[in-house]
Amino acid sequence: MIELTEGQELTLAADADKPLGMVRMGVGWDHAPTAGFIGSGAAPIDLDASAVQFAGGQLFDLAFFNNLATRDGSVVHLGDNTTGKGDGDDEVITVDLTKVYARVDSILFLISSYQGHSLEYIRNAYCRLVDDADTELARFTITLGVQNTGLVMAKLFRDGTDWKLAAIGTGVALRTPTDSIDALLPFV
Repeated sequence: MIELTEGQELTLAADADKPLGMVRMGVGWDHAPTAGFIGSGAAPIDLDASAVQFAGGQLFDLAFFNNLATRDGSVVHLGDNTTGKGDGDDEVITVDLTKVYARVDSILFLISSYQGHSLEYIRNAYCRLVDDADTELARFTITLGVQNTGLVMAKLFRDGTDWKLAAIGTGVALRTPTDSIDALLPFV
């Protein structure tokens, strides 16, 4: 497993430099202990994971809590966690790289607060990429509070016939991925 920092990239390959077929993007977070009923009074934060496909700098398709799969079935959101409670990944999105439509050149992974809460009340936020054998290929940990309602965590992008993963970790002002496609374009 490789711990990525903002701006780092990783070429995705299975053993013997064979390209990967299926990957899972897991995201997790914990509600800050100072938030909630006993703490600051801040409500629990419901974060939502999303995967947004782009082709030539334009929105192509997306998978999130309100649209669980892309039209080609290559990207599938496995369900909504509304609290961030529990161990392990809170939300998971699978990507079958062999099924991604040929025109799609990048897939952004983001989390956002549907209720519009600032992400500064989350902690231990991460984004990780896992292969078919459940081997963690890369992890990107968010270490600072984000004073936005959304966070572009990472992107998968084509580099010739290969796919690469880039860590981003930048806050954006949106509650759902469809709120502002323009806010996502700088990361494509």
